[in-house]
Amino acid sequence: MESRHYIVCGLGFGDEGKGSVIDFLCSPRRPDPARTVIRFNGGAQAAHNVLTADGRHHTFAQFGSGSFTSGVRTHLSRFVLVDPLALAAEADGLASAGVPDALDRLTVDRDALLVTPYHQAANRAREAARGRDRHGSCGMGIGETARYALAWPGDGPRVADCAAPRALARSLGRLRDRLCDELGPLGGPSVDSLCDVYRTFANRVALVDGGYLRRLLRAGPAVFEGAQGILLDEWRGFHPYTTWSTTTFANAETLLAEAGLAEAGLAGAGLAEARDTAVRLGVVRCYLTRHGPGPFVTEDPTLEFPEPHNGTGTWQGAFRIGHPDAVALRYAAEVAGGVDGVALTHLDVAARHRLRLCRAYQADGRMVSRIEPGPEHDLSWWCCAPTGRRPPPSAACRRRRCYRCYPARAASSRERSSASWVSPSVPSGPASLTSRCQNAVRRRRPAPVRTMPFTRRSRGSGRLSTAPSSSSRSMTLVRLDGSY
Repeated sequence: MESRHYIVCGLGFGDEGKGSVIDFLCSPRRPDPARTVIRFNGGAQAAHNVLTADGRHHTFAQFGSGSFTSGVRTHLSRFVLVDPLALAAEADGLASAGVPDALDRLTVDRDALLVTPYHQAANRAREAARGRDRHGSCGMGIGETARYALAWPGDGPRVADCAAPRALARSLGRLRDRLCDELGPLGGPSVDSLCDVYRTFANRVALVDGGYLRRLLRAGPAVFEGAQGILLDEWRGFHPYTTWSTTTFANAETLLAEAGLAEAGLAGAGLAEARDTAVRLGVVRCYLTRHGPGPFVTEDPTLEFPEPHNGTGTWQGAFRIGHPDAVALRYAAEVAGGVDGVALTHLDVAARHRLRLCRAYQADGRMVSRIEPGPEHDLSWWCCAPTGRRPPPSAACRRRRCYRCYPARAASSRERSSASWVSPSVPSGPASLTSRCQNAVRRRRPAPVRTMPFTRRSRGSGRLSTAPSSSSRSMTLVRLDGSY
């Protein structure tokens, strides 16, 4: 691929294998590897697993997933919610995995919001109070940080405050008092002790302004690493089971525009300027997963795949597995404005197990093959009904989109409606399944397709990796000369 930069987003509910894709794009064995990983959404709740050929493993949260490659830098943009305490713990983990200089290779935008123990405590208190209606929060305080910044504009602590102790103490004090007034005693460290820790963070890590990113993007190839998946997007996901950040390509394209490399626009605009500057990669497993509660039409409890790095979490809940869902993946690609290529991961699992491809939902006597997107940045719209048409807005959906509007009404695995399946003959091998998975996100018009293996072999070799099924290194990259 000839473009200078890459933007990597998950097309599912997260856990698609983005970490391994980033690791590959930063590999020195590539002719033009990325030298910087730019995080553009989410925060410490991300969990991107990378397993190297020499057996090293790390679950990347805030550091870029290319950090195993010597010299690759990480930049946390202003769209990231930064948790200094989690950063320090992750740096220690990377040091034990053979990366002792992770903090030396890190830069953080001064404008990024600061995640504190008070946010985390409030996040967990709210989630626990929901009881059986829990949303599946990671319990890391990400949503609470975003919520507080919206409720008190200009008053949310930011990274820049770490270098201004007096201003930080006032900001943290107001934050703690407001949350305690609303939720009751939350506990946590004192304001003074937090200020000391954050001052140490500011002295140890390079805090930069927006001009730094402009220079960085002109210095060489970079890869924008997204967190979570588009089906969890704050605007496009199925509420209330969503994250509190934009998981499409939009934030990355905004950063490119601010650097003078593209025009700013909404996700879905598909601006030519951005695509001339960066390749938009959508990542998806050849089957579907979801961590925690929420709609999952193709979930199949009989699918028992090895998953050593994902399991039932105290806050998120169970790790769920299902068959590939073309309807949901097509929706993800559409609301993101299309993709230039799809990275299919975990193909070794598909070679060993029988998978079925869902091309439509059957609900209320109709076949639904497309989820109709609503207006951008508008939560007052309602999803297409199971009949495929928009119903009049119900009282529950006037203010925010509701998961009950999800086609097939898949509020839980116990209430799934039937789906229309196509059962491929998997024993023919990964290649045939790859071609079928390509249909999971259909192109709007025919376009020639060429594949490039993700096995660090010569371009066009057409061979797939035979990594263990627990690894996401077995993958292929599909490049489209047209758009999806």
